[in-house]
Amino acid sequence: MVGSPAAEDAIARARRLPSLKIGLHVTVVRGKPVLPPEHIPDLVDPDGMLPRDLFRAGVRFAFHGRVRRQLAAEIRAQFEAFQRSGLPMDHVDAHNHMHYHPTVLRLILEIGREYGVRAVRIPHEPLLPSWRAAERHGIAARMAWSLFLGPWLSLMRARVRRTGLATNDAMFGMSDSGHMTLDRVLAILRELPDGVSEIYFHPAAVEWNEGDPLTEGYEREGELAALTSPEVAAALRKYGIECTTFCEIAR
Repeated sequence: MVGSPAAEDAIARARRLPSLKIGLHVTVVRGKPVLPPEHIPDLVDPDGMLPRDLFRAGVRFAFHGRVRRQLAAEIRAQFEAFQRSGLPMDHVDAHNHMHYHPTVLRLILEIGREYGVRAVRIPHEPLLPSWRAAERHGIAARMAWSLFLGPWLSLMRARVRRTGLATNDAMFGMSDSGHMTLDRVLAILRELPDGVSEIYFHPAAVEWNEGDPLTEGYEREGELAALTSPEVAAALRKYGIECTTFCEIAR
């Protein structure tokens, strides 16, 4: 999130870890823009932040031409900020998965082509493996999301691949966001389907309040413990799972 307060620190850390692959997390809602608010007055809230209401933002992105032009300018500014970091771009995705939105996806693909994007995350979480890994909890919500988003995700994947970009086949962490602790991760590894899956986390060494109600109650320290646990490393070996990156599958 190149507009976030900690972006400079994150970039400095990434430069010290050349094997770490970094993606651009395009932020068009619930975050700080890169452009000054006066340059994108129809895109930001009165406090100068990107909109917090995802539904209202999506309607404005779709039907207001001036908002779309400012949205394109902000997305371009984020690509430029990433480019200035000097870090190779592993892939692109969007905060709160807003690249579900056809306008946001179109702009990311069009602008991203100019900045050498080679891969885009597709937020497709397989229903049954996800449900089984969650000890068969939350089937109604998982099924609703699967039925609602399934057709669009198929179109989204086809659209991305038509541009020649690589994508993942599956993704885990959406239904259990913020709660990818050791037991859940081990269960997901047992349920991974064939193909390329992304498992995403929100790990941290300490808990903090980032001001987003969606992230209240996230088990960040537990997620970090899962990622660094010998049990997870052993499970990867046991199931023959190969760790990779988007830039590797984009070759």
